[in-house]
Amino acid sequence: MDHTKAEYISSYISKLLRKNFGRGPKSCRTTVGTKHLVTYITGFINPMEEILIQQGQGKYVDDARASIINHLLDEIRGLVKITLNVEVAECYHDWNFPNNSGVLIFVLDEYEGDGFQTDIDIKSLEQEVGRISAIVQKVPDQVRTYPLSKTICLVERIGILIPIEKALISQGFQKELRYTKDELEKSYFHRSGKFESIFKTHVKDIMIDWNFKEDKSLMIFVLAQSN
Repeated sequence: MDHTKAEYISSYISKLLRKNFGRGPKSCRTTVGTKHLVTYITGFINPMEEILIQQGQGKYVDDARASIINHLLDEIRGLVKITLNVEVAECYHDWNFPNNSGVLIFVLDEYEGDGFQTDIDIKSLEQEVGRISAIVQKVPDQVRTYPLSKTICLVERIGILIPIEKALISQGFQKELRYTKDELEKSYFHRSGKFESIFKTHVKDIMIDWNFKEDKSLMIFVLAQSN
């Protein structure tokens, strides 16, 4: 894909965040693969959020930020559609407050983007994702890997919800379940995963979001630039 299009999307998102949050991110980098567009954002905590996080109010910050981001997603969908001439099928987002980073993920509908060739051991990666998932909930029915660049790798898990989670969702507890899963899964993936040996480089970030309706989850591994 033309890198100027990715840069244009990054610039637009950065300006949109600045307009709606009163402060823009330090950096905003967009990567496009065969089926996904991922924008990785760093340096995006404003002073008020920082105070709330220090006071243990991260859940409140997460809630407020999600509300604003969800409000902006339609505009970003339109931007992606016009820039890449493709429909956006699904949107995901996640934030890592300790790292002061975040990610927006867009699943593209029938987009013929460039594939990225990787030497990552995909089988080992998917087995490790399945192993950690089983500790927290269950082994996914399917795991699919989409390397997007040297520093961005997307993993899709399908069929991950256990009966009690489905019951909570049906009772309207999606928000509470999402927040709990976010804390629990990230702690296990960061602490117990053997991903650095699989990727053969430092894993800077692991981002996770869920589509409860479709019973699936997208994960983003943000990797250090290997030598």
